Amino acid sequence: MIDQATDLAVRKSVTVEAPQERAFAVFTDMSAWWLVDSHHIGEQVPEAVVIEPHAGGRWFERAPDGVECDWGRVIEWRPPSRILLGWHLNQEWKFDPNPETATEIEVRFISLGPTTTRVELEHRCFERLGDAAAAVSEAVGSPEGWSGLLSQYAEAASQA
Repeated sequence: MIDQATDLAVRKSVTVEAPQERAFAVFTDMSAWWLVDSHHIGEQVPEAVVIEPHAGGRWFERAPDGVECDWGRVIEWRPPSRILLGWHLNQEWKFDPNPETATEIEVRFISLGPTTTRVELEHRCFERLGDAAAAVSEAVGSPEGWSGLLSQYAEAASQA
């Protein structure tokens, strides 16, 4: 029997032309590559996407007028090899502070050499969203979800 949580997990990877430290730094500086025009939850297009660099830190967007909209929390911060984020957006793409309903995004940065890093992303725990689990998994696994975002990230990380 296949576990539903495993079945719904979204796994994506990309190889970037950047050392491991740079790959981690660019990923966690989401303002450099996040598709803010289409991927935001606030009323305005954000000027920044922020991941506070420590376990327990916030993950949020900040609009030009200073309004902040939380997306989640940093569960683990292990530069330059790994970050684990709690994604607190529900099926309506609204912030839900309850950690029991948050999905998780684990990103691993694996050095393949001095100038190349493989970045492996797993977005999981969709079963916590109940009846909306499959729809949210499908959305984040689509070309407009993590695939497109990681393409933008790879381009930013590979720039010198």
